[in-house]
Amino acid sequence: MWQSFDDVSRFSKEYVDSGVKSFASVSKGAQAIAAEATDYSKKSLEAGSQVFEKLLTAKSLEKAIEIQSEYVKQAYEGLVAEATKFGQLYADLAKEAYKPYESIVSKVK
Repeated sequence: MWQSFDDVSRFSKEYVDSGVKSFASVSKGAQAIAAEATDYSKKSLEAGSQVFEKLLTAKSLEKAIEIQSEYVKQAYEGLVAEATKFGQLYADLAKEAYKPYESIVSKVK
């Protein structure tokens, strides 16, 4: 498979370089996920606070139930959308982390 020590050395260097690139991709992806999580948490907290304020000013039980029902519907839709975003971010992170190793894997085959 390998012809000489130079081949082994070159392969090792490529592997280390790929590891560094992969780590950089993972770091970038993790930062994007953390930023998205922070943004979603902030929006969710603000929406919850607004609903609480509306509930405090509700004139009747029916109005309070209507406010709460609308909030639950919007919160669920937001959660589903956010879960989709997170799924895509994690998939992108995995793809980017693997990219540096593609050339090495193709050479080994």
